[in-house]
Amino acid sequence: MKKYKVTFYPENKQIEVGDGENLLEAAMAADVHINSQCGGEGTCGRCRILVDEGEVTVLKTLKLSEDEIEKGYALACQTLVKSDVKILIPPEARLGSVPDEEEEMVDYGRVLSAAEEADRIKQIELDPPVRKLPLKMNPPTLDDNVSDVTRLLRALSAAGITNKMEVSSSVLDHLAHAVREADWSVTVTLLFDEDRTRVMRVEPGDTTDRSYGLAVDVGTTTIVVKLIDMRTKEAVAEGSAYNAQISCGEDVISRIVFSGKGKGLKRLQGLVVDTINGIIKKLTESAGVDPADITHVTAAGNTIMMHLLMGLDPKYLREEPYIPTVTSFPDISAVKIGLDLDRSARLFLLPCVASYLGADIVTGVVAADAPKGDGMFLYIDIGTNGEMVLGNHDLLISCSCSAGPAFEGGGVKFGMRATAGAIEEVAIDAMSHEPGVLTIGGKKATGICGSGLIDVLAEMFLAGVIDQKGKIDLGLNTARVRHGENGPEYVLVWENDSGTDRDIVITEPDIDNLMRAKAAVFAAITVLLDSIGMTIDAVEKVLIAGAFGKHVDAKKAITIGLLPELPSDRFTFIGNGSLWGAHFAAISRDMIRQSNDTAKRMTYLDLSTNNKFMDGYVSALFLPHTDMSLFPSVANMMKRD
Repeated sequence: MKKYKVTFYPENKQIEVGDGENLLEAAMAADVHINSQCGGEGTCGRCRILVDEGEVTVLKTLKLSEDEIEKGYALACQTLVKSDVKILIPPEARLGSVPDEEEEMVDYGRVLSAAEEADRIKQIELDPPVRKLPLKMNPPTLDDNVSDVTRLLRALSAAGITNKMEVSSSVLDHLAHAVREADWSVTVTLLFDEDRTRVMRVEPGDTTDRSYGLAVDVGTTTIVVKLIDMRTKEAVAEGSAYNAQISCGEDVISRIVFSGKGKGLKRLQGLVVDTINGIIKKLTESAGVDPADITHVTAAGNTIMMHLLMGLDPKYLREEPYIPTVTSFPDISAVKIGLDLDRSARLFLLPCVASYLGADIVTGVVAADAPKGDGMFLYIDIGTNGEMVLGNHDLLISCSCSAGPAFEGGGVKFGMRATAGAIEEVAIDAMSHEPGVLTIGGKKATGICGSGLIDVLAEMFLAGVIDQKGKIDLGLNTARVRHGENGPEYVLVWENDSGTDRDIVITEPDIDNLMRAKAAVFAAITVLLDSIGMTIDAVEKVLIAGAFGKHVDAKKAITIGLLPELPSDRFTFIGNGSLWGAHFAAISRDMIRQSNDTAKRMTYLDLSTNNKFMDGYVSALFLPHTDMSLFPSVANMMKRD
């Protein structure tokens, strides 16, 4: 077979592939990211690239205009290599970098501060599931000539370990040398189960000052890791990176599809493990920590991400009746899935509830202490799925709705993740209909992220650019409103001012996708409330989780009918509840027990066949809603206009 060189710019990475190789697959093999949400089906239009030099065969040109095709643009997933080629990846198709987290100031509700999180950590009793214990053993004599293992267990019993004890087989390899190297003074790493204590490692000397754990949020888009000092309970380093699985699909459904192709599942597991290992390496190097001193890992994520991390086939999670392989995971050796840690290190995956309600929600609810009071709380995490929990200490009801990828940039012509160049804030003058935009990093605009899309929809509505049905008023006296290739559209940024070679626009299909997404979320909230015979006024606190929730403008979200209208003091933005919960679980067995108990207590409502959900969804397909009594402040703004 003929071989050809493919060079990707601006990365300037090169790979040799066979004749007819798919360009998106070539990019994956070269470790070059090109945005793709449809798993290579050619339907999302995200993998738009420019063929700068060379010959290719283009299978489909969906989502591309005639002008773009003439300029040499193609979809990477639908392009086959037929010669040496040079490929330019435009800014909107690149991954970008994870933006630095900063303290957010909001004028509607409040953001949970780092100080509040630190106070909560101080209140938790240090009782990790894996712990180091210094131990002084009596050396053997002719009169006391029991085995090293028996001597070890006897010393542990004298130190107060009274339940059933076992010694891991891996300890035996080095036990004899370890106990004698430091004259029978050793450090024992213990794994505490409910009914037994297992010896996982024996080190010579006292190493209790070098004991660390990891907390991992296994996000669909971003993976975040904390390196935690087990003596202080506090994180000594934190880092994040984009989940490398993005190269196989940007949402969980496309990854499930990818997992069923050939060795797709093995590749997906390898990519997520490689991402975690990369972060661990950076954190341990920056903190001067030996990875061998990491005793355990606690991880939380949605149910599909948990399955992919474990290498479990996720196929049946998306097929009716939507059954996961497991929701409560056994702890395993971290090296079993490929983590670069000592073989004694344990991995604890926190519990899920259902196919579309995962450990990220369970641990977030527990970490926020939400279920302990009498008052009703509503916990919301908005992404491709809108996941939420309603309840108090007596009851917990949960559900998940398919919001689609719109709030993460999917299904929107110029939608993108929250990276440099993404429009994150928008204001539109009601008289001139001219927009003002702010981008992440102050860069030239290359697209619009989730918070920017909410701003756009709210501002277009309040400025009269669109009506309650989301239809653009083409009669406005402004060049910003026009007919485009996908119907009526509004120009946010002209080509000369953008970081791409195109005008950045919002189209009516974009607006329709956003309205469908917000309608699904609001309808799910109403179904939860209706299931226990309550109205939204009964909710005393609304906890908004996730990176998206931390950056959204709650007023704008209320304006479009995404969030319910309540007084501002009832809203709290808790940030990454999944990571927060994983941190607490790493330092406390009680937090793991609480997570397991909370998951078991949650009643899960399946909305796929729920008629009330469909009725609520249809009612919410307006801005902000067909029932304006639910949004009195928005109704007043409309009257003033």
